[in-house]
Amino acid sequence: MQHPFLGSDGPIAFAHRGGAAGGAENTLAAFERAIALGYDYLETDVHASADGVAVVFHDRDTTRLTGVRGSISTRKWSEISRLTVDGEPIPSLEELLAKWPHARLNIDVKSEAAIAPTVAAIDRAGAAGRCLLATFDSARLLRIRRAAPHIATSLTLREVAGLRYAGKKPAGGIAAQVPVRYGPLAIVTRRFVEAAHRHGVRVHVWTIDDATQIGELLDLGVDGIMTDRVEVLRDVYQERGLWKS
Repeated sequence: MQHPFLGSDGPIAFAHRGGAAGGAENTLAAFERAIALGYDYLETDVHASADGVAVVFHDRDTTRLTGVRGSISTRKWSEISRLTVDGEPIPSLEELLAKWPHARLNIDVKSEAAIAPTVAAIDRAGAAGRCLLATFDSARLLRIRRAAPHIATSLTLREVAGLRYAGKKPAGGIAAQVPVRYGPLAIVTRRFVEAAHRHGVRVHVWTIDDATQIGELLDLGVDGIMTDRVEVLRDVYQERGLWKS
């Protein structure tokens, strides 16, 4: 039975951080741009504030995006909510879930402290079926699965490696979310995609901004592509009759 996060058949178009190339990444304004283009899958990141609020923000440190030194984890939400990214306020996960109740969220949980607030925000919104939790930290991902078995997750790095080298069925997770390459090693090959599909696992690739490469990945049969350039991905999908808006 297909997990509700995956929606209908066909490759998913993910707006990575709302379409980071457009600026104001991970803000409601960025996600609004993507929604206006027809995206209903949003990729985002979550840290926890000092008082336990799930905060939509990529970096641990606030300097790059806000110009203000410090970290998310040492600030209370009341202080974080006054910071801006390209003039746009930083949202909480709860705000993002409430703003577009039809949208599906692919959430990168960036710290241990963010696990409980993230799960709590999803549960309060009744949004378990439209969220997928991911992280590059395999131990953290296993803790997420134990804390929230009712919410879909990506595969751990070990599970991806098992698929890549041995065609092994993963212990959990519904999607291998991977780069095309890891250093010199090609990850997304036809063999990898076919192995994942044999076990009912989807393949989502990040972060792809080139139209030619998007086409090549679609030809391999991948199930989703994350992009910072939301117009580019939309245009390729439209040309192939894959855009579902």
